Amino acid sequence: MKLVRYGAAGTEKPGIIDANGTLRDLSAQIGDLNAAAYSQENLARLSSLDIGSLPTVDGSPRIGSPISRPGHFIAIGLNYRDHAEEAGMPIPHEPVVFTKAPSCICGPNDDVRVPAGSTKLDWEVELAFVISKRAWQVSVDDALDHVGGYLVCNDVSERAWQLEGTGQWTKGKSAPTFGPLGPYLVTSDEIADPQNLEVFLDVNGERRQTGNTSTMIFSVKEIVAYLSTIMELEPGDVVTTGTPPGVGMGMKPPVFLNPGDVMTLGIAGLGEQSQKVVA
Repeated sequence: MKLVRYGAAGTEKPGIIDANGTLRDLSAQIGDLNAAAYSQENLARLSSLDIGSLPTVDGSPRIGSPISRPGHFIAIGLNYRDHAEEAGMPIPHEPVVFTKAPSCICGPNDDVRVPAGSTKLDWEVELAFVISKRAWQVSVDDALDHVGGYLVCNDVSERAWQLEGTGQWTKGKSAPTFGPLGPYLVTSDEIADPQNLEVFLDVNGERRQTGNTSTMIFSVKEIVAYLSTIMELEPGDVVTTGTPPGVGMGMKPPVFLNPGDVMTLGIAGLGEQSQKVVA
């Protein structure tokens, strides 16, 4: 399934993309695609629907984040060896974990707003996933049973806030619009191997990032298992898994985003995003 939320910000409706690419309304089946909606039980119920009988959605409505408000928005840093090298940081021997405020989440094509005081705004295309089954100290072998689906994330970052001063990563990752998600969530049954997905990101039409999830240091299943040793993951939690090389911070000299810039990014099988940077 490809699950979406569509409509004006704050009043999105749940939807699903059928095999022909047509958006269909799920409002009669579920109130919203919130954290609770991504439990295995709810996903199984939605998968049993006759999608072709659902009402079609006219026009081209705005697409919102495919999840309204996760309980946790967890991120993994430096998860591609060559990205750690371009950042001048040691190769991690265990996942680098930080959080993004759930309030940073926005639609995949919404504007990214430069907050007051920002001087080093950067881009990061990432594979994200949503938990569908409570996970506490699960094994690597069982970890993927707890993943409900995958989606594209732009881990927008303010590098000065992230790395300068006290150097707390969450500070540089959490401003409003710093978490575009979508355009849809693709359920796990449609992704044969999350560790073999091509990813890309362009800025103003110029390729900045090209990569494949096969080069992640810690795989999705290893991330789930690791996180579940230190916290209990719950249905609807979003985890984003790190970015390949090519971020602005790593360029020589560094290049950061300015109002008017446009980011276009995507992952094979998971769709594409496009955001304009605005003051």
